[in-house]
Amino acid sequence: MHLVGDLCDDLARSVAFLSRIPMPQRHFAGHDGRLSRAVRTFPLAGILIASPAALLAALLDMLQASSLFTAFLIVGVQALVTGALHEDGLGDTADGLGGGRDRESALAIMKDSRIGTYAAVALILSFGLRVSALAAFLPLLSSLGAASALLGTAALSRAAMVWHWSRLPPARRDGVAAAAGIPEPRATSQAIGSSVILSLLLFYAAGIPVIATLAAFAAFALTVLGFGRIVSHKLGGHTGDTIGATQQLTEIAVLGALALAI
Repeated sequence: MHLVGDLCDDLARSVAFLSRIPMPQRHFAGHDGRLSRAVRTFPLAGILIASPAALLAALLDMLQASSLFTAFLIVGVQALVTGALHEDGLGDTADGLGGGRDRESALAIMKDSRIGTYAAVALILSFGLRVSALAAFLPLLSSLGAASALLGTAALSRAAMVWHWSRLPPARRDGVAAAAGIPEPRATSQAIGSSVILSLLLFYAAGIPVIATLAAFAAFALTVLGFGRIVSHKLGGHTGDTIGATQQLTEIAVLGALALAI
């Protein structure tokens, strides 16, 4: 029972960290705000956070709504549930990496709340690529399949955050990610391992072909590793913004792989 209670506490903290979904205060009693162990539940938290969008996708499929209309609503609901948290990270990261002359200027730009040209372009591409990918493959799946594909993608993209977070040191000591702590090695392994198992089961339930599933996993890994190298070279470590950007980029990559391979 104690282990179950700890898992529930970690899951509630992860959901609260990654979204605007209110969680009971009992899960935060005596908590210091660090997520070093709680990150193990990020994939499951991603599934819970994406559930409203998945249910909407299934409902609209049963109503035979336009795939483009459905895709826009799905992405909109996801941004609403998360408070556009990850989109904010992507925009700030794009401005910092694109406009910063060196590490210090890039980090200073990323702390600026204003949206620059790079952020605007990145956000337009993020929404556009996700919507177009969803519109391409959702009509090829059943109602249950559409929902399952979204949930599997959500699990992978949240595990990508943990992977990126654990691979790089903090770029600054006063950031949100630094205050939340470094993921424990065991928690990182649990997050990545559980995301693979959950997404495999969900993609299988969705009826996604093996080749498309393999393409999605390849996109997942290549995105995390490739983006991590760019961030390491430019910033010397992760920030809360780059962690959020990793979620967005991985989601785009996985959805794009499914659109191309299904």
